[in-house]
Amino acid sequence: MRGLGLQGGPMCSRLFFWAGLLVLTLAAKADFRAGIATRTVTPDPLLPVSGGMGPSKPARMKQGELTVRALILENGSTRVGFVSVDFLGFPAVLGNRVRQRVTEIPGDHLLIGATHTHSAPDMYAFPDGKGGTSADLKYLDRVVEATAEVVHEAVRKLQPATLKIATGEARGKIAYNYYAPDLYDPRVNVLQVLGADDRPIATLVNYAIHPEVIGSGQEICSPDLIGPLYERLAERGGGVGIFLNSAQGGMVTADNRQANGGEANDWAECQRLGRLLADEALRVVADAPVQTDPKLHVAAMTVRFPVESPEMLAVLRGSPLGYSTDTEGRVATTVNLVNVGTAQILTVPGEALPNIGYYLKRKMRGKQNFLFGLTNDAFGYILTAVDWSSFKRYDYVSRTCLGEQTGDHLIAESLRLIAEQPAP
Repeated sequence: MRGLGLQGGPMCSRLFFWAGLLVLTLAAKADFRAGIATRTVTPDPLLPVSGGMGPSKPARMKQGELTVRALILENGSTRVGFVSVDFLGFPAVLGNRVRQRVTEIPGDHLLIGATHTHSAPDMYAFPDGKGGTSADLKYLDRVVEATAEVVHEAVRKLQPATLKIATGEARGKIAYNYYAPDLYDPRVNVLQVLGADDRPIATLVNYAIHPEVIGSGQEICSPDLIGPLYERLAERGGGVGIFLNSAQGGMVTADNRQANGGEANDWAECQRLGRLLADEALRVVADAPVQTDPKLHVAAMTVRFPVESPEMLAVLRGSPLGYSTDTEGRVATTVNLVNVGTAQILTVPGEALPNIGYYLKRKMRGKQNFLFGLTNDAFGYILTAVDWSSFKRYDYVSRTCLGEQTGDHLIAESLRLIAEQPAP
């Protein structure tokens, strides 16, 4: 036994040193854990699909499957959930029902965002003007249950993990601004989770785009380009995909323009766009350094917005979901700021115009700055006072915005939250 150095010699010291280093390394990697899960929520039989305020359109077929997805991150006693649902929006009145069913994560640590497909059932329960709604309330209940279940499953799947995080320009014909073609953010943010074997188990893609290639008018139920995005990520070894939209308001949409002046509005175009975005996300994150023990910090604040738009007020008052306002006629929602590794994530409760998105990212303090749009709420478009009703082109987005001060108020409160929290 003397030859092995177990009597306290130099060999013994070296063995204890390397053993201790191995234990510390494994412990460091084990501090950070992640889990992801999915559920299919395509209605059977199919239900009418919604592309915005107003009556839904009947659906006669489906292309792709609607899903809800949850990515849970944990470091020590801090846990956060990123949830993505394939709908036009997912208001807090439904999100809070999910949170009531989830005990494993604090309610204000569960961030629920909509991909914004225009080919899925109405989750707002828009009033039909006759005292009812075309939304199927029982289906909404089933989606709430499925979303809570997917969070439970993702928590059960928590495992030691590491991260790769990157930001870069997504190349190719993916998005453009319908109102002003070049006024959009071409950057894609990517957060990739690696398992103990250093292989990806999940890839989160954060990009500004309207998934409205198909739209509600074709009577098709579909996740639009997000479905092919997920399929491509899995096919290329990126693990389970999850998409959170960004500042795609006014009007950052899929670049499905054709040389003849028309648009491609079919599933093949959804596949082209989704696959290209997936390829670009994987390219951007490919050479990012591995973060072995990414720190996690979650903050939340309540923000209240005045409601000035008659159209938006009619939805709040006429929907059977029970939207509420305070004594001053304001709606309240939660805005989150999350630090994970070198990244900082800010949530936006609607569709912020690109200039707001650029400004907030510039003021954030991460090496990579993510904006999760349509998250925790989906209050329509978000404009600053100088843009609100300033151009004929902005007439629709102004009418479907809570009010003139929405954007300025969001910016002020977001900057306050950023200043009050530590940098990544």
